[in-house]
Amino acid sequence: MKKLLLFAALITMVSCNNNQNTPAIDLTNLDTTVAPSEDFYQYATGGWQEKNPLKPEFARYGSFDVLRENNEKRINELFSAMAKTKAENGSVEQKISDLYKMGLDSVRLNAEGLSVLAEDLKAINAITDGESLAKVVADIHFTSGNPLFGLYVTSDLMNSNINTLYISQSGLGMGNRDYYLDEEHASKREGYLAYLEQIFTLAGEENAKAQTEQVMAMETVMAKRFRSNVELRDIFKAYNPMSKSDFYSRYNNFDWEAYRTQIGLGDFEQIIVEQPEVIDLVNQLVKNEPIETLKSYLKAHLITSAAGYAGDELYVASFDFFSRQMTGVEQMKPRWKRALAVPNAILSEAVGEIYVAKYFPEEDKVRMMELVKNLQVALGQHIDALEWMSDETKQKAQEKLSTFTVKIGYPDKWKDYSTLEIDPTLSYWENIKRASAWSTADNLARLGKEVDREEWFMSPQTVNAYYNPTTNEICFPAAILQPPFYNSTADDAVNYGAIGVVIGHEMTHGFDDQGRNFDKDGNMINWWTEADAEAFQKKSQVLVEQFNKIEVLPATEESPAVMADGALSLGENIADQGGLRVAYTALKNAIGENTPAPIDGFTAEQRFYIAYAALWGQNIRDAEKARLTKVDVHSLGENRVNATVKNLQSFYDAFGITEGKMFLPEEERVIIW
Repeated sequence: MKKLLLFAALITMVSCNNNQNTPAIDLTNLDTTVAPSEDFYQYATGGWQEKNPLKPEFARYGSFDVLRENNEKRINELFSAMAKTKAENGSVEQKISDLYKMGLDSVRLNAEGLSVLAEDLKAINAITDGESLAKVVADIHFTSGNPLFGLYVTSDLMNSNINTLYISQSGLGMGNRDYYLDEEHASKREGYLAYLEQIFTLAGEENAKAQTEQVMAMETVMAKRFRSNVELRDIFKAYNPMSKSDFYSRYNNFDWEAYRTQIGLGDFEQIIVEQPEVIDLVNQLVKNEPIETLKSYLKAHLITSAAGYAGDELYVASFDFFSRQMTGVEQMKPRWKRALAVPNAILSEAVGEIYVAKYFPEEDKVRMMELVKNLQVALGQHIDALEWMSDETKQKAQEKLSTFTVKIGYPDKWKDYSTLEIDPTLSYWENIKRASAWSTADNLARLGKEVDREEWFMSPQTVNAYYNPTTNEICFPAAILQPPFYNSTADDAVNYGAIGVVIGHEMTHGFDDQGRNFDKDGNMINWWTEADAEAFQKKSQVLVEQFNKIEVLPATEESPAVMADGALSLGENIADQGGLRVAYTALKNAIGENTPAPIDGFTAEQRFYIAYAALWGQNIRDAEKARLTKVDVHSLGENRVNATVKNLQSFYDAFGITEGKMFLPEEERVIIW
């Protein structure tokens, strides 16, 4: 089930590494042929880029991917050991090892092939009326995907203590509406058509070409009504509560009661419709589209969701379009990586508990709490010093900052997987559906209940961090506490420039263009004066325009230049700037009057900024640059460094920069937090 991911995260990657023998700053990662005043990103990471060429299985290969690969090897060792022993039936070890072994068993997977989808396809082909359509859609939502719409339970944005029901736009095979509409994406549409015809053929469907055309036509109609990624960031426009009776009345062409009963959703009084106009369209489609078109559409989504679980032919077809064409990846990940990713996701906290026991030093948790407190003090200083904010709003901001919930390492209460059944006598696909059904049922069962504020939205083995506005919490999983984020043997400048910026980044999300709309209790409420909100928006727009001017890819004969999207990435860009500024202040507070001696020829201030840039060293394919610019709320790594530091006088002072490509005149700069 789709979940409203309001919490803001740094990135999404996993890893494990130790601090031993890891230099605070590896001088070979620098490119000293380039001056910091000309291209700081290249200066700080150019050596790393040269030493770590892009691997065929990656669209983007960065310092995080190196850590992820190390972690995959360690998790693989854990899983391989489990697979060699006879685990007690029903134990997490049995569930992990059986899922892992099924993913590795290429002989069985290819022997069964797409035959494992026979019953699912039969159910879709048997649709004859509105009731049977609603029940099949419910079954697919329960076990595999979200065609037509997404439905899920999460906290009420206006009453953050209670879980409520949401419905949202969903169901485009290519994901982003622009791929269906913009001329520059014509080649993607051709590739998608070829992919659809191929998977229909592989599934033994008659009239594969005709079904392909039906799916593309219907999804194009949907794309024209879908909100853009920038529009989706407007959380106020996404909050449209309706009573059950009003909802059923407005969207009366779909059999909601049949759907609700089939999926196991309890009765409800209210539902929040995120994009009412899109659900209006769905309501029209289920009435006006031929039943055969609706069947073709559902089959396409079902077959696509089974890629990786129904033989190599389907997986290769999926890879060739979604990875090779869409992102530029040249080679599939090896089977062992794909196999371990499944139990690592399905039983994430069970794996996390094992991971923490073996790899997480508890002393790092103590140090992190100290760093978080130091960053809170620094952000409080910044709030007090704001010239554009009134004392009234400052007081509310300080209250919110002081009530942050901090989660570090791993949850105090682990998720219970005892009711999840994994049966190796069933096909891999059937077990994947079981796991998805278990997760969906777990989500829907929360309807009307109090929000569990102890729940984590990331597993301990994830190298990432997040801020969640509805619980006003910042979270730092165990695996982020390793180089290049955190190094227990490094000097303060490096740790503040790396993990310190991450902490400050997540804190600043509480006050970015989305987070600022939530109060200290996690409720969406306007606690700003009108003048302060206007000043914030004015400053934010300057940052939007700065990023809009960045050329990501030059124009070609086939397509126009790709420009960065400052509106889509605004929240992350605010957090990057805020994280740097707040962490720098925290470092200065820690240093006090005791200026450290240079290390390796670099002052503490220089080491701070080099450590920050090191987080974003990467090589990336042009196709992936274009895709991420279209769909990702984060700016590309190069821009997270160069475009962000250009606004900071402390960066210029650190490297003695008064001119050059990196220099931005003071009157063109903007400081928000």
